[in-house]
Amino acid sequence: MHPILKPALRRGWHDLNTVQFGMTPAHAVVLNPVDTATGTFMTLLDGTRGVPLLRDEARRMGLPDGHVDALLDRLAHAGLLDDATGGGPPAEALRRRSQVMDRLRPDHAALSVATSEPAEAVRKLAARHSMRVQVRGAGRVGAVVASVLGAAGVGHVDVRDGGCVEPWDVAPGGQPVEAIGERRDVSARRVVRAVAPARPPRPDRRRTEPHPAWPEGGEPPLSLVVVAPRDGLAVHSPDPVHVEDLMAAGIPHLYAGVAEATGVVGPLVLPGGTGCAHCLLLARTDRDPTWPRLLAQWRSGRAARQIQACDLGLATAVAGLAAAHALAFLDGELPSSTGARWEASAPGLDWHARPVRPHRECACGAGERGNGQETSVEEGPHDTMAG
Repeated sequence: MHPILKPALRRGWHDLNTVQFGMTPAHAVVLNPVDTATGTFMTLLDGTRGVPLLRDEARRMGLPDGHVDALLDRLAHAGLLDDATGGGPPAEALRRRSQVMDRLRPDHAALSVATSEPAEAVRKLAARHSMRVQVRGAGRVGAVVASVLGAAGVGHVDVRDGGCVEPWDVAPGGQPVEAIGERRDVSARRVVRAVAPARPPRPDRRRTEPHPAWPEGGEPPLSLVVVAPRDGLAVHSPDPVHVEDLMAAGIPHLYAGVAEATGVVGPLVLPGGTGCAHCLLLARTDRDPTWPRLLAQWRSGRAARQIQACDLGLATAVAGLAAAHALAFLDGELPSSTGARWEASAPGLDWHARPVRPHRECACGAGERGNGQETSVEEGPHDTMAG
């Protein structure tokens, strides 16, 4: 182990014996007491020395035996210590690719702030390289989500969509102007490749048997699907039919999009564990028996062909939040969109979460695990004609 104080956390001294690591309340840690000799010794925790050499340096500074080990334990317990050489073979392989690592250094720094164990950040960053995410939708939201995931080190980002890029699909970080007229999925995949810090790992074509961890004929299994439809209705009131394959295969999926100047991120659906699109549909129908009739009208021809209300600033915010939630899930956490929808509407843009609980009558089975609770749904429209 080569201990290093997490560089992403800024340090400041309250007084001669009290040091604070980090600025923000979510991650700041205050250590006290820290004597002057220990404070000086901590400047040596820069990742260039192993523990034996640090013990030797401590002795030369007059620190007692055992002081280094006790200090390292204290720093590790506080979540302040990283390991410049840890993380196993995948992490070491990532460090050797200096150009790739340089691209990902801000991501590594952010992961180090949000994790506690030494070398956990680089381990998670290296794990992203072998993961596969599918993005369904390549409009103003979906194409940006795909490019952010690719740039953040997710090795396999597959984009699915139909039709060709229209002028209104163009967005910073997403579909470029020069792609107008090209197939949406082809253009979005090219954008992902252009921003990815490294090419995804390729299967060994010399193998006569499938890779034990890649059962789909040369591709890793899907870790997550981001459902980012260009049609606002499809994210406001998602059709369960469109994700039947994901529910059957138990593949987690996250909804994201813009509907009539309202941005939506979530729910992140864990099949069989959290509320799904069908749970949402059943609960809305419970509240309003005319809901299926409204959906049938909204999904009918003419309205679906109209240009969608999708403000570029809101769409970019939705894409960024969705990508952040997706990365948190891929890194092993459950973001706040798990079983909930985050929404923000213009012009106030006040983000708030609405829970999506399992419905007891849904065939997904999550309602049985949730003691038959029904899904909470958002308030209905304001009836300005009511007396």
